[in-house]
Amino acid sequence: MGRKRHRAEEIIGHLREAEVELSKGQSVAHVCKRIGITEQTYYRWRKEYGGLRTDQAKRMKDLESENVRPKKLVVDLSLDKAILKEAFSGND
Repeated sequence: MGRKRHRAEEIIGHLREAEVELSKGQSVAHVCKRIGITEQTYYRWRKEYGGLRTDQAKRMKDLESENVRPKKLVVDLSLDKAILKEAFSGND
């Protein structure tokens, strides 16, 4: 079975649901099984999305996707610079 990718809104909903269950005295293992995720996934989600609201998580993902383009540009320019440096040093 393939991996299911959860949206940020779904993750926050699952974390809130887990919080309610945990406050009722349920174990983390039981809550994770009920939600359909592993404990490792639960803790990773809690670390990343723990105190966020849905709109904040959506904004965070938008900013992350905006950062991809400038990073690619920097990598391309660095590669061009390295190529030009190598070509120039070979003319000696």
